[in-house]
Amino acid sequence: MKILLVAGGWSSEREVSLSGAVQIGKALISLGHEVVPCDLSDDFPGFVDAARGCDFAFLNLHGAPGEDGLPQALLDAAGVPYQGAGPAGSFLALNKAASKQLFIRHGLPTPRWDFLPTPPPAGYAPDFPTPWFVKPNSGGSSVYMSLVRDPAELPAALEKIFATGDTALIEEGICGGTELTCAVLGDEALPPILIRPKAGEFFDYTSKYQPEAADEICPAPIPEDLTRELGRLSLAAHAALGLTGYSRADFIHTDRHGLTLLEVNTLPGMTPTSLLPRSARAAGLDFPQLIAKLMELGLARRGKRP
Repeated sequence: MKILLVAGGWSSEREVSLSGAVQIGKALISLGHEVVPCDLSDDFPGFVDAARGCDFAFLNLHGAPGEDGLPQALLDAAGVPYQGAGPAGSFLALNKAASKQLFIRHGLPTPRWDFLPTPPPAGYAPDFPTPWFVKPNSGGSSVYMSLVRDPAELPAALEKIFATGDTALIEEGICGGTELTCAVLGDEALPPILIRPKAGEFFDYTSKYQPEAADEICPAPIPEDLTRELGRLSLAAHAALGLTGYSRADFIHTDRHGLTLLEVNTLPGMTPTSLLPRSARAAGLDFPQLIAKLMELGLARRGKRP
């Protein structure tokens, strides 16, 4: 098929997107497809026409545009199939304050949180104790995220976020636990990964994308009952957000709180150090086979034959 490989864009995660697209492009060519590169920053007004000239769009975008549902909505309108979640599920997963409402409604454990659409008045503090994770409400890859232990540090952490034009989410800081992630592919949970950052107090941008900056052990060396619960919660979160195709859910586990769901990613990273390809390998799928499976699921959703 003729595949529009969509990457880049203008989010803070642009470079990660472009890095992953290189690997995806090689896999698509190895599968016999023709690849048409598309960087949304270069010609967003021509995106729909470019997509209509192809058989399938493979999206490798992070942040907005991409995980916000915008390109998915345009592709739906153009009748072009693509992999992963549709517009609504994409938007709900990217917006942390929205997804947490659905997690709570479906009985999924998530940390206490407060949403700030604008800078708060002087002296503001959430009604739960420190430490706090201060996050962009619609960002990913831990960009502009801060761990705040002293309330005096909160205004500076928030200012970083509001300066980008985003809204902010303050989350109860569950520290000292085990970081785990579990991907969903189709209707199955893939083997989970245990993450140990080698520097810093949490799995930040550097730990995620710098080679050897974190130990990422797959399958996670955890008890079988915890593995089963990770899979159950990941599938439940996937369903709660109305997702299709694939996703990756991030968790923290402590003796006190048990498993706690942090967020769900609808376009997980596909760089050489990314977590989803590692889980797929543990399940017996090499990288080209993973790409082929994602395309198969995307075509099946539109009733087209792979």
